[in-house]
Amino acid sequence: MGRTETRLDELDLAILTAMHEYQKAGILELSRRTRVARATVQSRIARMEEAGVIASYDPHIDVSAAGFDVLAFVTLEIAQGALDAVAADLEAIAGVLEAYATTGSQDVLCRIGADSHAGLQSVLLSIDRSASVVRSHSVIVLSTVVPSRTLPLLRTLTPTGTSKAPAYRHS
Repeated sequence: MGRTETRLDELDLAILTAMHEYQKAGILELSRRTRVARATVQSRIARMEEAGVIASYDPHIDVSAAGFDVLAFVTLEIAQGALDAVAADLEAIAGVLEAYATTGSQDVLCRIGADSHAGLQSVLLSIDRSASVVRSHSVIVLSTVVPSRTLPLLRTLTPTGTSKAPAYRHS
């Protein structure tokens, strides 16, 4: 599905907040919590899905709770023009949870998960086996200071105006 640019208004932010706070809520419950018609909530969610604002309904999985309690960040310096090759190599390594192309002296930033320090070393060695990786640098996470979040950032948006939904009144 192609993404279209969208501007969020107060109702969109209220729906996203309710979806975040009550993750198992269906359309009817979201309608009750935002005090707008079910059809309005459904159409707003569909629009945000189409625009890519709502990217997934995957469950948030805490890999630490699943036994992978060693977390690290790894920066990679890669060979010139080798981003596609290193991406394929990283995707083949189960311990690579995510990776991003970056600016600066390093080319790629990876988040790694492992079940032990030996498991982490195995993942790091697998990364270093990539012919595209020139140098790597790893940092082990000791604790989470700020967990992954999106709502505080979304709340900084200047909404596009008030909602067209006649019953919606933000609290």
